Amino acid sequence: MTQSQHFLPEHRDVSRRFFLNLLAGTAAFASLPSWLRGNDLPRECAEACEAFLKKIEYLTPQEVFGNVSRGDPRPYDLSDEKKLEVGLVPETWKLEVVSDPDNPADIENPLTKEAGTAIDWPALMKLAETKTVSVAKIMTCNNIGRPLGMGFWEGVPLRELVWMTRPKANLRRVYYHGYHNDDPKQLFQSSLPVGRILEDPFGLPPVLLCYKLNGQYLNGQRGGPVRMLIPEAYGFKSVKWLTRITLSNTPFANDTYAKGNNDVDSGMKTFSQVLLKPDEIKAGMPIPVTGFSQVGISGLAKVQTLVLPKDQTWPADDPYFTTADWIDAHILPAPETWGGGLPDDKLPPNLHGFDAETGKPITWPMRLTMAHWATVLPALTAGEYTLRSRTIDEKGHAQPMPRPFAKSGRNAIEGVELVVG
Repeated sequence: MTQSQHFLPEHRDVSRRFFLNLLAGTAAFASLPSWLRGNDLPRECAEACEAFLKKIEYLTPQEVFGNVSRGDPRPYDLSDEKKLEVGLVPETWKLEVVSDPDNPADIENPLTKEAGTAIDWPALMKLAETKTVSVAKIMTCNNIGRPLGMGFWEGVPLRELVWMTRPKANLRRVYYHGYHNDDPKQLFQSSLPVGRILEDPFGLPPVLLCYKLNGQYLNGQRGGPVRMLIPEAYGFKSVKWLTRITLSNTPFANDTYAKGNNDVDSGMKTFSQVLLKPDEIKAGMPIPVTGFSQVGISGLAKVQTLVLPKDQTWPADDPYFTTADWIDAHILPAPETWGGGLPDDKLPPNLHGFDAETGKPITWPMRLTMAHWATVLPALTAGEYTLRSRTIDEKGHAQPMPRPFAKSGRNAIEGVELVVG
């Protein structure tokens, strides 16, 4: 199954119904040039969007999340007996928080298995009684360019455990790794500056020791029983099967992912992609399209679309089509129900960025999540075309700027083929 098939598995069927509703109002669309200029939704489209939002699963169920896992064998494929032995189940899981022997941090109370002070599952759940935080986050691998899924992640802020070690001085970096078959060659680790762990700059959610996704305990594929969750970062920072956290005085990143020339400190980017278009497009008929946008650290102000003949050449000095006549699409509001296996569609506790009384997002689109969009493209004559979509972030930067580098997260402008008959 491809990553796009993993992502929002129910979107296709729901979108087909959405398109049928749109096309039922074709005559009305033809008389509404304001829609084609990207202004207000016509009545028929607004009604279809409302129905669309009621039916689609915004959250991705655990079992259909895209999966990027390391290990040979992958830890979740081990036998039940082996998982129990190495701590990949809650009953035997333990987490050590120690000082770096090569660049030691000055801490008074290391949390170790040897001393009997490592954090076990009951201790983590005790912390969770008063410290639980939930985070709405889209999970994306920076080298795939297609999200793996959208979730409400639940856990305890990592800083709670850092303070339990009673650090005194010489603490600049925190690195961490998960279980990888006790094979040093399979070790996969990531790291953060300690300031990001102890504080939440610019309104970011905290870094979490995560144990739930969409109200359900993490399964093995998702990194259970406990994984790291870095809200603003790509997936490789949120290490699975967490077993050890190291407090260090080293001043630089020491992530395994850096060996592949990846930007290990890159925040998630904002970008847009098409999810569904009609299979058959008739000449002279408006063309309904839906898609999604990943809302990165720079936010999302607009989604725009552009249709050009497939054989039309474009100046080489304008690779991002900045001089083209892009048309605004309509960003759909937050869904009324969340789906994804969330028990009774009830929000998890202390969900960052949501109003506790109304249960609604405080702002929309929300950073670090995704938003759906819809548009109706103008009627076209018969031929072959390329449809592109792009985002405009809250500073007015058009995708793929301001960071177009693939190794800091893929956000190239996608081209989708349209054949009009």
